Amino acid sequence: MFVNQYLRLALLATLPALAAGCTSTGARPPIDVTRYHLNEPFERTTVSVVPMSGAMDVTPEFRAYADAVQAELSKQGYVPATSDRPAGYIASVSFTRSSRGVVREQSPVSIGLGGGSFGGGRGGGVGLGGGISFGLGKRKQNEILVSQLWVQLRRRAGENVIWEGRAETTGIGIKDNQPAATAQRLATALFKDFPGESGITTTVK
Repeated sequence: MFVNQYLRLALLATLPALAAGCTSTGARPPIDVTRYHLNEPFERTTVSVVPMSGAMDVTPEFRAYADAVQAELSKQGYVPATSDRPAGYIASVSFTRSSRGVVREQSPVSIGLGGGSFGGGRGGGVGLGGGISFGLGKRKQNEILVSQLWVQLRRRAGENVIWEGRAETTGIGIKDNQPAATAQRLATALFKDFPGESGITTTVK
């Protein structure tokens, strides 16, 4: 009886917090970037962005990555190739996304009840030892996904790759793994300070 009354009072005390809700925003996951090149000058000319040979079909998700790469190349002075202006460079694009398991979030609200004593009449009492703790709400499961963007740049006149770069990030749940947003973040990090230091892995936050 006394425990039920104490529990009811504890629940009533938490109602304002439950109504207000609880939100938290974490930092975006970092991106690891590695690039390779021969420290040769890069002529700023036309470029055509295509799927890497045998890597994938042209899906809407690939289009998101290709558009992100094209946008970053445009910032570097490369102009999209057209029928009137053939490509001086070919940018081959591939991306992967793989699962690395799941993480479980704790319940958003938990209530802990410690031990106590309740007095009865004429000096009598009941003592309670230990404590009770429980969570309110369901525990969510979020998938851990590793996304990678891989780009190779070569001159149209030859088959030799003159620049290659990879960018990789790990995200948890839907929020960190929106395809268009992830593609843009990876492409931006990959072409930051283009062509970048060859053979060095850097972390972009």
